[in-house]
Amino acid sequence: MIEPFLVPESDTTERPDFQGWVLPALKNCWYLTGATSSGKSPLALAIAQRTNAEIISMDSMAIYKGMNIGTAKPTLEDQRLVPHHQLDIVVPSQTYSLSEYVASTHKIAAEIHSRGRNVLICGGTPLYLKSLLRGLFLGPAADWQFRKSVEQDIERYGTQALQERLKQVDPILANKLHPNDHRRMIRALEVARITGRPLSHWQEQFETPAAVNDCPSMVLKIDRAWLHELINARVLRMLEQGFEQEVVGLVHSYGQLSRTARQAVGYREMLDKLAGNTTASEMIELIRAHTRQFARRQEIWFRGLSELHPLTTQPGIQGQQLAEQAIQSFSQHPQPNSAVSP
Repeated sequence: MIEPFLVPESDTTERPDFQGWVLPALKNCWYLTGATSSGKSPLALAIAQRTNAEIISMDSMAIYKGMNIGTAKPTLEDQRLVPHHQLDIVVPSQTYSLSEYVASTHKIAAEIHSRGRNVLICGGTPLYLKSLLRGLFLGPAADWQFRKSVEQDIERYGTQALQERLKQVDPILANKLHPNDHRRMIRALEVARITGRPLSHWQEQFETPAAVNDCPSMVLKIDRAWLHELINARVLRMLEQGFEQEVVGLVHSYGQLSRTARQAVGYREMLDKLAGNTTASEMIELIRAHTRQFARRQEIWFRGLSELHPLTTQPGIQGQQLAEQAIQSFSQHPQPNSAVSP
């Protein structure tokens, strides 16, 4: 029988002011997303060149310095043609949180608008996308003493006791989180303790789709068989461009990569190959399979965001033709202090 999981009672009787805990939706920007390898980056470049826009990357791996080939990061030439933001901002040994990304993107977008230019946000990280479109609950600052006490109780009573306690405090979130996701479970207990409300309650406030006039958004729709062909070709292209040398260089420069950077599709498989755990041919097939799985997860996320307007791409459609369709749609929702170029 599992002993009760002990959570200290709050020693404060007054609840703090919740102002400042919420980052609202990032409005008056254009959004372009789609599955990995679907052609977002070249399309965004074509759109930005025609619309006086700068591009903010929405890729949780492109933030890392030196992770270029495996993330298909825009080339230096692309970045000279159109200013790009949120690239190369931390080294791979560091972590970078969702809240840091969203807060920084708000500031960057405001700065771009202040110069009379449009903002095009492009990338395929679903959680980044949803947090920008619908807002993000930051919550109170960490209570490190509370976290330490919970971690001590986990050691004493076990992981299952932590999960049972969360079911009492926040059953909705408890059913969503993986049983081994201690960090998020502890955070959920912490938020409930400080605010008097479950974390799932705060997150529900951001389940309402963004208004199309506030956040015009498009998602590339692509035939799955063709997407798989593009993924297979991209993996070979990565290797031809020197992907193995890139990963070797990252390990040499930074040693242990952060947990997030290490889990990036392509990088974790290459690290396994370098460690002698797989052969080169096995690595290629693993990267392809994991990339297809990642694309599938992206598509599931995108279907859950009803504000995304589909933009169909298929073999034979020229890039400029697709860009014209996107520009026509975006032109119906002009941004502040700027007009779409004819």
